[in-house]
Amino acid sequence: MIVLAIVLLLAIFLLPNLWAKWVLARHARGRDEYPGTGGELADHLIRRLGLEGVRVEMTDQGDHYDPEARRVRLSRENYEGRSLTAVTVAAHEVGHAIQHQQGYAPLLARSRLVVVAQKAEKVGALLMMAAPFLFVLTRLPGGLAIVVAAAVISFGTAALVHLVTLPVEFDASFQRALPLLKEYLPPRDLAGARHVLTACAFTYVAASLASILNLGRWLVILRR
Repeated sequence: MIVLAIVLLLAIFLLPNLWAKWVLARHARGRDEYPGTGGELADHLIRRLGLEGVRVEMTDQGDHYDPEARRVRLSRENYEGRSLTAVTVAAHEVGHAIQHQQGYAPLLARSRLVVVAQKAEKVGALLMMAAPFLFVLTRLPGGLAIVVAAAVISFGTAALVHLVTLPVEFDASFQRALPLLKEYLPPRDLAGARHVLTACAFTYVAASLASILNLGRWLVILRR
């Protein structure tokens, strides 16, 4: 029974990320018939849509849109790649730039929350590590509980960010990127593009579950 529970938990936490990686890899094969790379499509869309101040850059930090710098950042394989994954991911990230230009409220809220969550997660890690020592030093029965509660809130904030991110990602994928891709991709590739766009969002499902798993791991450590 315990083994089954462990297998089930691992499946819940790992499958979304594994599925997303499988989908992205499945459609990463080079397509010579495509007129440009992911980076070139992103640059073209930015100019076509008049997204002033937005630029495209290659990064080793993963595909993302930086609202502060107004940069669409693509991994090397998607920036230089001429594949369904490359052009679809590029369109997805441009979708975030469109959201930003239009003042899409959930994106702006997420950007503010990300800053808070990054600080809260660091504080949470420190509190988790310091909790047993603080309890010994203070000798207060409720001292440990207070510190653990603060740490739970800190780690929980990270999970909340990823959950809030989901509607932002789906909007960028299916309300912004997909209508654009329909103008550039052959009809036979649209089903694959939808799968890639879904995978882009599911990476945040995996990240949210990972945050929850990390919180549980620390709680187990503290109970020892």
